[in-house]
Amino acid sequence: MAKDIYHDSVRIALEKDGWIITDDPFIFRLDRVSFRMDLGAERVISAEKDSEKIVVEIKTFVQTSFIHAFHEATGQYDNYLLALEEIAPERLLYLAIPENIWNGYFQERFIQKVVNRKNIKLIIYNPIEDIIVQWKN
Repeated sequence: MAKDIYHDSVRIALEKDGWIITDDPFIFRLDRVSFRMDLGAERVISAEKDSEKIVVEIKTFVQTSFIHAFHEATGQYDNYLLALEEIAPERLLYLAIPENIWNGYFQERFIQKVVNRKNIKLIIYNPIEDIIVQWKN
């Protein structure tokens, strides 16, 4: 499967933010079902000498229909979340979206309602500057 067009941008942004990329891609099997998420990352928390672990699914929403891409992304997020509960419960799942999509479509009332109801964790990134603009938990 081909990498998302902003895959490298998100990877660089995470590394700039202090994350170590542990998996690119993050692949595992659960019974006969294979999963391939974009990135796995880890960051050491110095105060506790522990670490945070995340998995990131990168989306660009460049398809013709935003709402179709949104349905696909949220369905994928739900499935990945359930699978991670079994295979890697210590990891948090994030959906990475470009800043312009966050500032546009993701401000729509319906989209906000879905994100809030499903408790979708977001990373808003700037693909031009290769930076994370905001984390939404």
